[in-house]
Amino acid sequence: MVMKMEDTSSVLGLNRDTAAAVLEDTVYQATTQCPFCSVQCKAELTIETRRTQDETNKTAIPFRHNVTEVKGKDNKASEGRICVKGLNAHQHAVSKRRLTSPLIKKDGKLTDASWEEAIQFIADRLSTIQKESGRDAVGVYGGGSLTNETAYLLGKFARLGLGTKYIDYNGRFCMSAAASAGAKVFGMDRGLTFPLSDIEHAECIILAGTNIAECQPTLMPYFTRAQANGAQIIVIDPRRTSTAAMADLHLAVRPGMDMLLADGLLKLLKEQNMLDDHFIKDRTNGYEELEAYLSSITIEHITEQTGITEDKLRLASEMFGKAKTAMVLTARGVEQQTDGHLAVRHFINLLLATGNIGRKGCGYGAVTGQGNGQGGREHGQKADQLPGYRSIEDDQDRSYIASVWGVKPEELPRKGVSAYEMMELVHTGEIKALFVMGSNPIVSNPNATLVEEGLEHIPFLAVADMFLSETARLADVVLPVSSYMENTGTLTNLEGRVLLREAAAMPPGECRHDWEILRELAHVLGRGHFFNFNSSEAIFNELRVASRGGIADYYGITYERLRKEEGIYWPCPSEEAEGAGRIFEEHFAHADGRAIFTAQQSEVLREGLSKEFPLMLTNGRVLSHYLTGVQTRLSPGLASRQIENFVEIHPDTARHYMIREHSWVKVTSRYGEFQVRCRFNEQIRKDTLFVPMHWGGVQNVNRATRGELDPFCKMPGFKTTAVRIELS
Repeated sequence: MVMKMEDTSSVLGLNRDTAAAVLEDTVYQATTQCPFCSVQCKAELTIETRRTQDETNKTAIPFRHNVTEVKGKDNKASEGRICVKGLNAHQHAVSKRRLTSPLIKKDGKLTDASWEEAIQFIADRLSTIQKESGRDAVGVYGGGSLTNETAYLLGKFARLGLGTKYIDYNGRFCMSAAASAGAKVFGMDRGLTFPLSDIEHAECIILAGTNIAECQPTLMPYFTRAQANGAQIIVIDPRRTSTAAMADLHLAVRPGMDMLLADGLLKLLKEQNMLDDHFIKDRTNGYEELEAYLSSITIEHITEQTGITEDKLRLASEMFGKAKTAMVLTARGVEQQTDGHLAVRHFINLLLATGNIGRKGCGYGAVTGQGNGQGGREHGQKADQLPGYRSIEDDQDRSYIASVWGVKPEELPRKGVSAYEMMELVHTGEIKALFVMGSNPIVSNPNATLVEEGLEHIPFLAVADMFLSETARLADVVLPVSSYMENTGTLTNLEGRVLLREAAAMPPGECRHDWEILRELAHVLGRGHFFNFNSSEAIFNELRVASRGGIADYYGITYERLRKEEGIYWPCPSEEAEGAGRIFEEHFAHADGRAIFTAQQSEVLREGLSKEFPLMLTNGRVLSHYLTGVQTRLSPGLASRQIENFVEIHPDTARHYMIREHSWVKVTSRYGEFQVRCRFNEQIRKDTLFVPMHWGGVQNVNRATRGELDPFCKMPGFKTTAVRIELS
């Protein structure tokens, strides 16, 4: 007999022993959603539960889940599609390598411990360090795949549970450039300014630094339908990716020159009288400064620096300028640079100057990378942020959140520093204890050797994770957490659509939900009265109030509505509001209702190529893996597709350095080195190397990436590191 999830949902809310007894030898179907990219595709799982004979751990739940079938489930974002990552995501959740009990390091070895012992140990160590060195001697490091509820509670825990200003998260490496650009230009940051359904109504689409075919493959039909309707697609990327292969025009830009390429397109649009003067006059500010800036640069300079011929520039500008509806979407290729903030703003100039925003088939989109990259940056786990996209430095915002939390505004810390800057403070010893939840900073940070050295010597490190990641292996305490299949909560996809993901199974062993861990820690620290939550829904209801009136207003969104309506766009200020899919139709979010043109040049000193370091290294993703690979490398169906890392190199470049295909090579920069196998690709620029970001150890590309940060948003320059390559 196959049970539907509604027949077992009440069971999953019972205590573990009762649930185990009821679910003995049961097969049921449950709806969940993929934990990986920002599309958040829905899936239907068929799950078997079987009792085990393990009597060694009396507190462990005595059954194991087995997923026998996965299929996509109809939804408004992916329309029922699901990619290879989603089809195999369950494999890491049911892996025998899952951590199922807390671990404490004793005599240099992580050994099993009780929850009571682990929580008390963490609380004692954090309290001692703060007593000896001050509250800010402790840092908190979150992740962009945590649910909105956990992200919210993590920020509250840092500021009220610990009283530290040092909290940030790995989304700093994902969306910070686009988020800060949107906030500056529009007065508001939301991944897409339009619903996904608008894409097929665009007549021209620029995809800059995004490889949607591999990173968000279930979105590709939106773009192929647009092409079928006559749209022309322009892809800007140093590599001829799977996305570039389907484009009408591919501009193989020199890494780091995206902003100048956008300027060139706009300069040509202006010369050809293809701008929307009425939109510029009625809805924008700063155009005069932009005109002066464009006059100061020449097409010759642009073509020389970008590596794009004038003919191709003119063709691209004509495609864009003649379109009645046009879009620009950016992703990490443009954003993960030390001038990524300004580069995004210069691309948005194209839309503002042609009036292509706020209408059907028009708009700007930042293609979010992480599963909750949008929601994760809205509710308080960023250094400078309070829930609802409020500023921690704004007195009015501080007063409102203080009133929701029941404290005085002066009790809230001020802003801290960004994720990588926290790692620098760990390395120098200013941060003496770090609590990591849902992240693997040793692999994801730039200048990873410095990060690893810091975490090896930090006096206290606690990690909450499903597996012994590269970071968890160094920890003094590791806490086992529930997976996406087992943890109810909301996530916000790249459109700004809030979705409810409900638990499909019970956590194995002694695993606990992230929010349960934070609640218990707060209680032992004597701050439990701020964290008396008994469900994710209770946390969400406080989040709703905390976000009320903020830029990211979730007040009108409830679990009940999400169950009925599937997903709701924010801002949604009341339970009667539908939420806005297309924004900026009549005005922007600045006080005067206008958007702001950007004429500012980058003042960042770029790392140039040299005789010692003659090639430019850029990194990115591959279809079968996600982030630092902790989950996908433990999913056999995904790991087998790409079992090791590689460097992509043009055959002519490889011959110049006497490197044969598939040979093991060493890539070295001023910051460090890594070793991988090489792979030839005739469709990559000859001055560029590409390496995926999903592996740790000696194969970690971030051992060589540089630690310089964008001055506006603190995004590292992952995409532009000068290197050399040689046989290892």
